[in-house]
Amino acid sequence: MKIIVASTVVPLIEGGGTFIVDWLVEKLNAYGHQATALKIPFSSHYRQMISQMLALRLYHIEDACDRLVCVRTPSYLLKHPDKRLWFIHHYREVYDLWDTELSGMPRDAEALAIREYIMRADETAFSESKQIYANSQIVSRRLMEFNGVESMPLYPPLLHPEQFYTDGYGDTIYYPSRVNTTKRQLLAVEAMRFVKTDVKLLLTGRSEQPGYADRIHQCIHQYRLEKKVTFRDEWISEKEKADLFSKCLCALYIPIDEDSYGYPSLEAHQSRKAVITCTDSGGTSELIMDDDNGYIVEPNARTLAASFDRMFEEKHNAERMGQRGLERIEELGINWDHVVEAFTL
Repeated sequence: MKIIVASTVVPLIEGGGTFIVDWLVEKLNAYGHQATALKIPFSSHYRQMISQMLALRLYHIEDACDRLVCVRTPSYLLKHPDKRLWFIHHYREVYDLWDTELSGMPRDAEALAIREYIMRADETAFSESKQIYANSQIVSRRLMEFNGVESMPLYPPLLHPEQFYTDGYGDTIYYPSRVNTTKRQLLAVEAMRFVKTDVKLLLTGRSEQPGYADRIHQCIHQYRLEKKVTFRDEWISEKEKADLFSKCLCALYIPIDEDSYGYPSLEAHQSRKAVITCTDSGGTSELIMDDDNGYIVEPNARTLAASFDRMFEEKHNAERMGQRGLERIEELGINWDHVVEAFTL
């Protein structure tokens, strides 16, 4: 079967939204299909949305493939007689974030009109799709709540889970991720002010927001945490990341209302490491079960600190929960057999 996997992308920026496309294409080809990625440069500024969405509508790829799989919003505006969606999130500024400070849109006539346009265009695209999968239960619930659209959760696996391994349980909590306010690395650093053990924190990942990395460095310096916290403002290789996971005590992943469990959570579990997350972190709670394969705690510095200390003091429990993490992946059926079958039947 000839399949195009289409998605909008921010040029030169990689992350979960690009990995899911590249990995799906690679696996479809490995399973004997002919697949390619169509990555469309796209700006998420609300004033540019309408013209870009119209441009997507004018693409003609109906005869280029047997099936079209669309991923990131609003790539699903592309037309095709056999269109399937692996829906990872709305243009959230006009949906679940509309009434929050995270929206970034004013409440003027122009913004309201753009919001109405986006929502109507989405409904048109959804109605044209033969099957809609969501990358998590939380995203599936949003589709039903805002659009009245049924979808089936389909969890994205790692491309090469075999690269992750275990080499003990040290004294460091590891948090690899893009660095921005929604990932809350600063909260993790603030929590280290209140730890009572010798637990340490390691952050890796490139900062995306002007000034945020500076705030993290300032917090480390202000509270004299240099011996407890290491912040590497850079992308590291997959090999080094696997090595850091293999030796760490556990992993940390504490975003605000994430669309899914996040690849760092899977990487940790493939390394047989538990994950600490927060009650408001969204999709992480679909993978993490409190005191089973990690901890789910309130998003404040003192509560996080207490969970850090508990992991450090109860390393036998950290090891037990890490093993449960690997079992949890199997329980949820997070594998490429399920994904490829979903998009090729």
